[in-house]
Amino acid sequence: MKSKIGVWLLALSVCMVLGGCSGRLFPAVSRRTTLRILSGSENQELEPLLEACAKDTGVRIEMEYRGSVDIMRALQEGAEGYDAVWPASSIWISMGDENHLVKHQQSVYMTPVVFGIRESLAEELEFTAGDVSVGDILKVIQDGRMSFCMTSATQSNSGASAYIGFLYALLGKQEGMTLEDLQEEQLKGEIKELLGGVERSSGSSDWLKELFLSGDYDAMVNYECLVIDANKTLVEEGREPLYVVYPYDGLSIADSPFGYVDHGEEEKEKAFQKVQDYLLDEKAQAEIEATGRRIRPDGVSEENRAAFEETPGIEVDRILSPIQMPDRETLTEALNLYQTSFKKPSLNIYCLDYSGSMHGEGLEQLTKAMAQILIQENARKNLLQANEGEVNVAVIFDDRVLGILKASDDSDEALSSLYEEIEGYDTGGGTDIYQAAAKALEIAGEYDLTQYTPAVILMTDGKSGGDIGGFQRVYEEADEDIPVFSIMFGDAESSQLEALADLTGGRVFDGTKDLAAAFRSVKGYN
Repeated sequence: MKSKIGVWLLALSVCMVLGGCSGRLFPAVSRRTTLRILSGSENQELEPLLEACAKDTGVRIEMEYRGSVDIMRALQEGAEGYDAVWPASSIWISMGDENHLVKHQQSVYMTPVVFGIRESLAEELEFTAGDVSVGDILKVIQDGRMSFCMTSATQSNSGASAYIGFLYALLGKQEGMTLEDLQEEQLKGEIKELLGGVERSSGSSDWLKELFLSGDYDAMVNYECLVIDANKTLVEEGREPLYVVYPYDGLSIADSPFGYVDHGEEEKEKAFQKVQDYLLDEKAQAEIEATGRRIRPDGVSEENRAAFEETPGIEVDRILSPIQMPDRETLTEALNLYQTSFKKPSLNIYCLDYSGSMHGEGLEQLTKAMAQILIQENARKNLLQANEGEVNVAVIFDDRVLGILKASDDSDEALSSLYEEIEGYDTGGGTDIYQAAAKALEIAGEYDLTQYTPAVILMTDGKSGGDIGGFQRVYEEADEDIPVFSIMFGDAESSQLEALADLTGGRVFDGTKDLAAAFRSVKGYN
């Protein structure tokens, strides 16, 4: 099943950043105070409101979009350079704010995490006839009747929330999950089967929506508000809409907390309170609700019902009764188990540019970046450690393929050995990304890709010789949904990388400022 991505994904590809778009700047009449907000990607749909907020409050607003784990890590490290955080869920503030920096935290809106299923398929599965449980969804996945797209539970809140909901439902609980629960053999088997239904993964909820719109997929797990937004596009294009399914025994809610990061700057705090007051004002709340976000748990206002009811399956009067998130220790262990044991194994093929222009600093940064992924002590810090059955291959190239290196298994020792082999290569020659990427597809073809989440991860610092035509022929002959995620470094030609993303349903990431961080971000997409 191949994604056919158009102009909109090229626009997104230009927005190259770690886990989301790099951000937007909303100027104010007065430029005295800038409020820099670290936000989840789902808030991109609120940018028109933020632009009006900047004008009305006189506060210059700078948004930087990152994944939930990145926001948590930033808080753990002191969030220097940020004045406010706006993640999808309070759990990332509670897990990250070890230094007790966050003040004035309030929920701006809420949105449940739901299944958006092609309407005809939902009808065929009889999911339109009444309440649907996580067990019902597991059964149709076991029967091979549905697959779905979902963000990574260790990188994005929508994925994490859905995953925790799945665990509770399979345990037959709504609260009080324990470390002992996570060791139950029946739970382990069922959650692996459920996550085995994931066809494509992502590190960003908003990008997952765009991916779904680009391709031919059965369903996606995402925020209700993003399913509503996706349906607007589907209806405009005359395509089949999504039917919203609320798994009643595993429903989770994103509460969108907006909090001030206290670095002792009184002027910043006053600016934050102006922005927060604006967002919580009745007029702004009505505008937020009109985008498909809920502002209270017991229903939707009469004036905005139409924004919700246009999407099949939406229950505007549903009283949202979410599962209770486990304590910090249990949540951390659950996320580690997702990454190492429960999710479908990753098939990672790294195409690494060792052309002459990478000599010196470029090569040093590349090996440092690979150390963040392959040395498991480093990977664990970002919940990116290898999972059971994972495959890791490196294609070393310049203007030809110099070597193909493979970890013998998914153990720490094997991955460390792969890193040492990569480190042993030297630079020289020109650049041909297409030959290397085509080789990666050939390698991927040696595996049963229904058992893996595959990705080609290409890093280059130059303009490639040759053209995309040869690669395109190989890709179309392979007839597999294998994305190419490219990392741009040095003087790499962005248009060439964007074309690969356009063809394969991948994405371009900017490694010019921090190559290691770019690699970590890409790894969150499979």
